Amino acid sequence: MLLRGKKVVIFGVANEKSIAWAIARLFHEQGAELAITYAGEALEKRVRPLAESVNAVAILPCNVTRDEDIESVFTELGSVWDGVDVIIHAVAFANKEELKGTILNTTRDGFAMAMDISVYSFLAIMKAAHPLMQGRGGSAVTLSYYGAMKVFPSYNVMGVAKAALEASVRYLSEAVGPDGIRVNAISAGPIRTLAAAGVNGFHNILNHVEAKAPLRRTITQEDVAGAALYLCSDMAAGVSGEIHYVDGGYNVIGL
Repeated sequence: MLLRGKKVVIFGVANEKSIAWAIARLFHEQGAELAITYAGEALEKRVRPLAESVNAVAILPCNVTRDEDIESVFTELGSVWDGVDVIIHAVAFANKEELKGTILNTTRDGFAMAMDISVYSFLAIMKAAHPLMQGRGGSAVTLSYYGAMKVFPSYNVMGVAKAALEASVRYLSEAVGPDGIRVNAISAGPIRTLAAAGVNGFHNILNHVEAKAPLRRTITQEDVAGAALYLCSDMAAGVSGEIHYVDGGYNVIGL
């Protein structure tokens, strides 16, 4: 088991189709001890049964726009664990209205919200987790998308947010690297999830990638989970600051 005894905190499970949930299941199978958060009461009824099915030691509410919520998660975990080994950050959000038309439709409030939830939350989580992760050879992984690098229809402010998230991965890797903590991102191909449903024309993107990617197929949640397992295990002990593509090779195609 690649993660036997590792203490893992997962942010971003929304339902059984979530990438974060596929990661949670695989990590559980690989011997990890899990703590899973949920974003408010509306999601608790979906998340709690899933978390209980993988014997999560803690199932905690966390609104990532509130520093006190994030700090409360790690205060609670500090009372049940001797430290934290792995952080999975699978959190992103933009209002649906921001994902229509072009980037010119972006509002100031919509831009601020997308950046706060999708980008700053990773920094805030790492800041709160840092004291519990020092000296353990731990790892943090966040989720990105190729829209950070190239223009996709209607992705708009989320593309800008993912670009900022990828820059944050590089800066965080330098900030926490001396403490033995690695920070990486997975840039996943399009997958049918609750979050993807909010992107206008998503099915067209999915079909295009399936037709043009070298592997000629779409990516599954399990594909991403496997990459996360590698990045969070000792097999990737020398890897940090990287954006790891799991997209069937689509990112290498020029035409």
